[in-house]
Amino acid sequence: MKKIALVFGLMVLLVVSGPVFGGEQDDIAKHPECPLCGMDRAKFAHSRMLMEQDNGNAIGFCSIRCAAVSEAMFIDMVPQSYGVGDYKTKKLIDAEKAYWVIGGDKMGVMTKRAKWAFEKKSDADQFIKAHGGTVATFEQAFEAAYADMYTDNQMIREKRKMMREKMKKKQ
Repeated sequence: MKKIALVFGLMVLLVVSGPVFGGEQDDIAKHPECPLCGMDRAKFAHSRMLMEQDNGNAIGFCSIRCAAVSEAMFIDMVPQSYGVGDYKTKKLIDAEKAYWVIGGDKMGVMTKRAKWAFEKKSDADQFIKAHGGTVATFEQAFEAAYADMYTDNQMIREKRKMMREKMKKKQ
């Protein structure tokens, strides 16, 4: 009888709390836009990230680039885990278990050198075959995001400058 109650209790807990990554969760509704750049996380579901902190809080970003910027800016903010949108399915998966692809001919989100995550190695390999790039770990992808920050910031500034000038011409 105790075993049945224990199993039932665990099932209720799993249904109520839901899995952190890969299950039915509503991270986009809870974090609809990136706190750093304001981008719509639903539109960028294929690149979004969810950082779970050691204090229990979570922050949703549009990309690994904005997650890296946040870590650089807020050094005392301690990430416990990261979820990332699977490039192919847009499902939130564990970033550390993902197969990352760095580079290729597809423009990245907020970066010149793309960093995409895939739940399945076969999907990453298929992407590389079609678009180029190299397989990497989460740590390597995050390191690349740091390394690209300077040139990415220049690119973003130029794009925003062009957008402002375009808006001025319309007025």
